[in-house]
Amino acid sequence: MLNQLIHFDQEVFLAINQGLSNPFFDWLLPILRNPYTWAPLYLFLIIFFIKHYGKMGILIVAFTLANFGVSDAISSHLIKKNVKRIRPCNDMVFKNEVNIRVRCGSGFSFTSSHATNHFAMAFFWIALFRRRWKHTLWLGITWASLISFSQIYVGVHYPVDIVCGAVLGILIGIGVGYLFRRFFPDFFQTNQLPETVTT
Repeated sequence: MLNQLIHFDQEVFLAINQGLSNPFFDWLLPILRNPYTWAPLYLFLIIFFIKHYGKMGILIVAFTLANFGVSDAISSHLIKKNVKRIRPCNDMVFKNEVNIRVRCGSGFSFTSSHATNHFAMAFFWIALFRRRWKHTLWLGITWASLISFSQIYVGVHYPVDIVCGAVLGILIGIGVGYLFRRFFPDFFQTNQLPETVTT
């Protein structure tokens, strides 16, 4: 059963990594999975949260950072170091079939920390803002999915790494969102009218 799952995982990986190869994806997807690409977005969100929600905005930023820390610790340290699955681009038997489009790295493959971290952040923000901004749900899922899909295309993760990382991230994001709601219920009661900080 496990061998069948691994074989299926490799087949889906090759269908994406090789079967979808094209110059546009070769240019775009390495950019999407690069954390520096999204630095301006993160800076904008920090400023936006604090400007529009004041002290509550600082708490949102703090919970976002805590959410990221928890997801990264569980994926990168707890799971990866125990499962120890080799990345497709580092597998001595399999890597000759892999189109490697970025530096492979020496870390393990399962679960994908890119998927875990970005789905955790996306679903934490969805938990906070989906009633305020109706597009938060699909924007968050699309953003996290594109980054995660890119990890397969560039050759550094198998699909199962991504799917399991995404599920883990979703659970963490929803969990942290639940804690935020428990500790700060007033935010959700007044969520329709962000308060602007005056100077």
